[in-house]
Amino acid sequence: MTSIPLDPQSFSDEDFRFRLGTVPGSAEEFFAWSTDAAAVLAERRAWFAADSQRYAALLPEGTAIAQELLESVVPWPMLRDAQQDLRSPEIGLLERLVMLSKQWEPDFVLIAPHRDEPLFTVAGGCVCFPSAWRLTDKLGQTIDQVHQPVPQLNSALSPQIDRLLARLRPGKCLVRSNWGVCRLPELNQHPERNLPSIQLPVRLEEAWLRREDQCLFALPRTGGIVFGIRVTHTSWLDVRSNRPVAHSVARSLRTMPLDMLDYKRLAEVREQLARLLDEDV
Repeated sequence: MTSIPLDPQSFSDEDFRFRLGTVPGSAEEFFAWSTDAAAVLAERRAWFAADSQRYAALLPEGTAIAQELLESVVPWPMLRDAQQDLRSPEIGLLERLVMLSKQWEPDFVLIAPHRDEPLFTVAGGCVCFPSAWRLTDKLGQTIDQVHQPVPQLNSALSPQIDRLLARLRPGKCLVRSNWGVCRLPELNQHPERNLPSIQLPVRLEEAWLRREDQCLFALPRTGGIVFGIRVTHTSWLDVRSNRPVAHSVARSLRTMPLDMLDYKRLAEVREQLARLLDEDV
């Protein structure tokens, strides 16, 4: 999915910092089909056909959460044609999760609560379009452990994230977004694909804003949390054409700490990326 319109209100015109930025939303609206649904779903199904074990997994502690998720979303109108199979006890639970994922453009991760302490762990999910991470690496990890590779994220946001997850009530949905920069508008940026990073000299046609819109909603019976991730791309040319967004992204790049730039593989190219956004269209 490429060259989507960018809302300047979704970008903060200030120096780089980690922020939650959650607002109320609707899970059913978040997972609803976009105008690009046919192409995105076809690609998702192709990745599952190629290697479903790479993109889908379920731990024992996620079994009840997965079952409740299926029960909760089967009534959605968009799933009408798949309802019988999604309900079938004769089909394995993980297989039914994959069937559900084949109907949704966004990825989703299942997060399990712990009864004896305020911890949440990754218990499964279907992730065909990761931003350079593996679902299988994250299984069983706490949220702090999941975020550990991201420089300074835990120190900045870990307490806020824990409180947000603990206070998320069934029937409520929160949405947020973040962004990165990549060389190719590939939805699936699994690390084993070894996709190239942006190199000097930076060419306008080889830079894309990769946006992740995310949602969180809690399930009433298990207390499990569903984390949805919808990926879109916008060309650097279209980012530059949107002057408020271009200014915000350039400012964030120029004020991003070096360890974060290294993590994102942008240290050598950040100034050229920002300078391209400074140019008048």
